[in-house]
Parts: sequence; structure tokens; C-alpha cells
Amino acid sequence: MTNFALIGAAGYIAPRHMAAIRDTGNRLDAALDPNDSVGIIDSYFPNAHFFTEFERFDRYVDKLRRSAAREQIEFVSICSPNYLHDSHIRFALRSGADAICEKPLVLNPWNIDALSEVERDCGRKTHTILQLRLHPAIVALRENVTSQPSATKHEIDLTYVTSRGRWYQQSWKGDERKSGGIATNIGVHFFDMLHHLFGAVQQNIVHVSEPDKAAGYLEFEHARVRWFLSLDVEDVPVAERTKGARTYRSITCDGKEIEFSGGFTDLHTRSYEEILAGRGFGLEDNRCAIEIVSGIRNATPQPGNGERHPAIALR
Repeated sequence: MTNFALIGAAGYIAPRHMAAIRDTGNRLDAALDPNDSVGIIDSYFPNAHFFTEFERFDRYVDKLRRSAAREQIEFVSICSPNYLHDSHIRFALRSGADAICEKPLVLNPWNIDALSEVERDCGRKTHTILQLRLHPAIVALRENVTSQPSATKHEIDLTYVTSRGRWYQQSWKGDERKSGGIATNIGVHFFDMLHHLFGAVQQNIVHVSEPDKAAGYLEFEHARVRWFLSLDVEDVPVAERTKGARTYRSITCDGKEIEFSGGFTDLHTRSYEEILAGRGFGLEDNRCAIEIVSGIRNATPQPGNGERHPAIALR
């Protein structure tokens, strides 16, 4: 049984990590969050030590590091706000543990370079959750793309609308300095998936960059991608909205819909299984997606340059 600690226990994604730790037969020993609305821990690890102050959490983890090997924290799962990931990964590595970090791993490509140095200094590793790479539909599509090379580039339309209420812009997620903006916060795992499927990025053009939506054009070695991301429920297609849907996800490849609406429930557990088996995704696996979202964040929109997504064609 492996001992885990978790940073960001009150966050939305933390229960998936708790479930993954439990379902892989391991133990959550300690958890940290400045907010104490963490009763969900009782559903997974009611005996876990809980801290609201980083200093006390740090002291506890350090005490275990100096104790018997069987008590030491071997992995720190990081579910904190995006802008804190870099610091919390450093804490994990310097505490003698591997880090397992939620997306986005970091906000900027140069953070990856610095973390590589900390890994070398500490002899520990950073792992990340790139769950779409493990989705059965994406695995099958990648096998098809790689086994049947096309003479022309695939034509991709990516649409993802995940509506959020007014609270979103008032939280850290609405602060681009902390979340990285909409493309980073809700789009980074899709951009990683596209890189995983279609190779290196050759062009990155932004058409729309607003607090609640973004759109642009990406060209990869083997695909041309028109993408659109939104937090606005009005961007959910009318037919779906009338059914009460507040989320809409669509990816088409050469005009054919890629069906992957299901199969998400156990992807964190699958990710943990791969990490524990030594097959997890590390720092360099993240580089391309982080370069894409950093480029989007820092780009000046060019509405008339490149192919536009149908959702913004008339803007």
C-alpha cells in the first residue's frame, strides 16, 4: 500500500483523485485545503489527517519523510488552483515524493524547464493527468490515424461549451493570471489530445479571446483544426438547450462525429494505474499543450486570418 497526500481537497476535481487512490488499493494519509468544506473525504478516507494551513501540512509531511520508510508520503496529488501547480509540484519533489498534478500542469512552457531541474536535483518525478489519451475512442482513433496515413490533412472541428454561472468570473478561474484563461482552464486537455493524435503544431491563430469564450485555428502535422470554447449557455445548440442541456461537446474528423460522450468516469483511476505501473505522462508529454495555451493567451486576435469555426463564422 502506497501513502498519498493531497493538496486542494475542497476542489471540484479532488474526489476523482480520492477515488483513484482508493480504487488502486492505496491510502490517503494527509490532505490540505485552506477551505474546510471537505466532508467528501469521509466517503473515501475518513482517517486522513486534514490541514487548512500549509505550514502545518508541510511539517507533517516532513516528519513522515524522516520516519520509517513505510510511513513516508510517496505521492502528492495536486488539485489546487492552476497558478499554484508549479509551487506545489516543487513542494512534492523536495519532500521526497512524486507529484501527480491535475491539468494544466503549469501555465507557461518555461515552468516545465525549471521543474525538470528540480526533478534532477531531487530524484523524483512529475506525473500529470492527460486522461483523454486513455479514452477508448481516442485510443481507437489514434490507431486508425497512425495505421492509415492520409495524403491530405484531416479536417477537425472542436466545439466545447461548458456553461458556468456568475460565480465563475468572481473566482480564481475568472482571473487569467491565476487560471490562464478559458483556453488553459477548460481547453488544455483537448489541445493535448489533438497533439497526441495529429503531431506537432505548425500554426496557432486566435480569432476570439474573451473572458467567456475563445476560438481559433490550429494546424498540426496531420490535421487542420477549427476550435471553439465557451462558458456561455447560449452557445449550447438550441436543440440541446431545449432539452435542458448546459454542456455540449463535439469533435468531428473529416465530417464524422467522434463519439466519446461516455467513458470518462474511470479515467482518473486508469491514469493512476498507469502512473503506479511506471507508464505515466511526465513533464515533456505536457510541453506541446502548454505551448499552445500559452500562445493563445498571449496572442493578439486576428479575426480575418485562417479558417474560422462555424460558431463564429458570422461574427
